[in-house]
Amino acid sequence: MKEIIGREKQLETLDNLCKSNQSELLVVYGRRRVGKTFLIREHYNNKIVFELTGLFQGKQKDQLQNFTKEINKRKASLSGQNRQTKNDKTPKNWLDAFSLLEKYIEKLKTKRKKVIFIDEFPWVATARSKFLMAFENFWNSFATKRTDLVVVVCGSSASYMIQKIIKNKGGLHNRITKKIRLLPFNLYETKKYLKYKKISYTHYDILQLYMAIGGIPQYLNEIQKGLSVAQNIDSLCFDKDGFLYNEFNEVFASLFKNSEKHLQIIKALASIKKGITRKELSTKSEIATGGDFSLKLEELIESGFISEYTYYSNKKKNSLYRLSDEYSMFYLKFIAKNKTFGKGVWQNIATSSSYISWSGFSFETICLKHIDQIKKALNIQSIFSTNSAWFNKNAQIDLMIDRADNVINLCELKFSKTPFTITSAYHKNLKNKKDQFYIDTNTRKNINITMITTFGITENKYSLELVENELNMNILFSN
Repeated sequence: MKEIIGREKQLETLDNLCKSNQSELLVVYGRRRVGKTFLIREHYNNKIVFELTGLFQGKQKDQLQNFTKEINKRKASLSGQNRQTKNDKTPKNWLDAFSLLEKYIEKLKTKRKKVIFIDEFPWVATARSKFLMAFENFWNSFATKRTDLVVVVCGSSASYMIQKIIKNKGGLHNRITKKIRLLPFNLYETKKYLKYKKISYTHYDILQLYMAIGGIPQYLNEIQKGLSVAQNIDSLCFDKDGFLYNEFNEVFASLFKNSEKHLQIIKALASIKKGITRKELSTKSEIATGGDFSLKLEELIESGFISEYTYYSNKKKNSLYRLSDEYSMFYLKFIAKNKTFGKGVWQNIATSSSYISWSGFSFETICLKHIDQIKKALNIQSIFSTNSAWFNKNAQIDLMIDRADNVINLCELKFSKTPFTITSAYHKNLKNKKDQFYIDTNTRKNINITMITTFGITENKYSLELVENELNMNILFSN
């Protein structure tokens, strides 16, 4: 078995399913290369009694043959002796196929929980295959009558998993007992994974790497020991044979059916260095607001590409949306525009003013993903609080922590290569944000300006006057 890095909550969920007194139906979903299959295979390992992986663009005949091959292999393994077992013939349809699976399960003598793992579920459940119907029947008429099964369905196609499984209106409606939405590693898990690979980088280096490729385990697995962060980014992203050179288009094609509108939304958000409202996003992406637009937004949010930030006081119509997938941001800003230059171009881009400016927005996005770590550093993790954004026509605050102890943390998120200095102009800007918020909300709470930067802030008269809390990037790496 390979070591599973991070994923503590998910591992606890998997263990609890094996301890329950009923059969369980678990749905695991998330973008490709995030580690869904690895998590289930490695943790459940010897508990898996049947595993089916869908064949990409496979015809129904091919999928059924693959299913039968797995059944026969498991039966042969089950016999454990030299005597031969009679192989099942390939069934003509999925109802008959699941009947074979039921007969195989009934022959298993162990009383412990048995895991049935169906990976890349959407690849099997093609439009006219009736696989989903047969699976629903298997779960409702067979699995639920037992107490010893954990049935895991997994897939990278976000469109299918969300609409056909999680929001199923038919035989699986309200039948799913647990969901795992697997997201990329956070900074703590990323550092731990690199350490597992015997790669030692400073927090600043890991932060720069994260801003380029995010916390996707498969991307991190491509990092080569002995190369600097800049060298790795150059090799992965700008070499025409690099792992991430063409990954962007492949990701969206694999995740979403008819992904053109998803890409329009992604590109619209990538062109703006702030969170924007739904109405602004609809205009910018040139997609009319409505049911289809809502569906595309939901799928992108559930897959971890976009984040929605509630407006202060829960005014839903004013929620802000921003692109939160680091690799997508990096690809659209730098890789796509510099492909003709080939390997070696990154050394020049990394020192440009354009990169420094872009890094500020990327750092903000990363901080917004690590709010639990920020609360821990502020020692308010035990105080009830809500996170939100706020804006009016004169000012915008991307992170406010509204606390039950009569305090609101107004968080300023700043990336720089050296300690950040609050200048006269920035001091004026901060005061304006604070004043505008007081005027707009009439709050009676204390407002604490909280600076979260890479290397801290330079102490001067402006920082002493305005800043109540100062945090640096190190706090983002806590568990």
